[in-house]
Amino acid sequence: MWRLLRPDATTVIDDAVVRKSLARYFAVMQDKKTAKFLIAKKLPADFSKSDSLDALWKQHERCVEEFRVMEQTVDASEDFSEIPTPEKSYFDLKIEIANRIMRSCHFCNRRCGADRTRSKRGYCGCGDTMTVSSIFEHMGEEPELVPSGTIFTMGCTMRCRHCQNWTISQWKEPGAESKPEELALEVTRLRLNGCRNVNLVGGEPTPWLQQWLETFKHVSVSVPVVWNSNTYYNAETAKLLAGFADVYLLDFKYGPGDCAERISDAPDYWQVCTSNHLEAKQHGELIIRVLVLPNHLECCTKPTLKWIAENLGAETRVNLMFQYRPEWRAHEISELRRRLTEDERKRAVELAEKAELKNYIT
Repeated sequence: MWRLLRPDATTVIDDAVVRKSLARYFAVMQDKKTAKFLIAKKLPADFSKSDSLDALWKQHERCVEEFRVMEQTVDASEDFSEIPTPEKSYFDLKIEIANRIMRSCHFCNRRCGADRTRSKRGYCGCGDTMTVSSIFEHMGEEPELVPSGTIFTMGCTMRCRHCQNWTISQWKEPGAESKPEELALEVTRLRLNGCRNVNLVGGEPTPWLQQWLETFKHVSVSVPVVWNSNTYYNAETAKLLAGFADVYLLDFKYGPGDCAERISDAPDYWQVCTSNHLEAKQHGELIIRVLVLPNHLECCTKPTLKWIAENLGAETRVNLMFQYRPEWRAHEISELRRRLTEDERKRAVELAEKAELKNYIT
């Protein structure tokens, strides 16, 4: 059915430029290579629950380099099932570090320090148990992702006044609390039903990283993990994502001015966002979403596209999104009270061409 609804999801398989930029994703999707989280479970890690957080991070740093070698070895071999499972793994180490972070939460750039193990809630409103809005096979994502096994979680680390998922991000829905074992079954079901990936989104997945790691501890099926984020997470989260996320589906919302803080209450967004994109490039494959906003082409769209081309490469997969519509509190920002004009859409394409991007869609 999805092939009829989204024929581009079939033809994208033969697009040489897309395949080059997402080569490993396509291989995992087609069961020719192994998802990163499964490899991470096979890499031994020497740590104890009594170790300091600093000691855990030092061990993690060593494992990052060892993981690179192991991934290359696994990719070149068909004997993954023969690799023994260690008593403690790189993946277990990530879970232990995430457990520590939960005690004084700093997964996102706000570093609010809420003790979520004691049911305290920070800016994002997230507690200690994953709260899910919906789980379904998404047909509206980028063609290479469709059908995408999408799990929407509640809460967000930003306050975009134009948020189209504001009932999820701002907890206007009740959501359903889900344990890791339950979500692991859902992840497996989505994959076995033909989804090309599992798409972790919201809201925002960042506050739930500990719960996501716990969930995938119970997943044995090889499925590409798509980290679908606003990109406002901190350096520690970026480190934990290495060896977990196969595809970083990252927003690049604003340029280097004050637009991010004024519209989304996200200070230092440009610095955080550019750093996280560079880190993602080192550890996985990228799809970047650039939402074009009315009257923000010169201050946001232009520098963003230029930065992507210059720092991530002209063949980076970019979705130049024209879907903006006024939602939630968009009326509070005068220029956001309307949709894009045809001239603005044309200008955005001109900017992508001028930046010499070779792999963008609209």
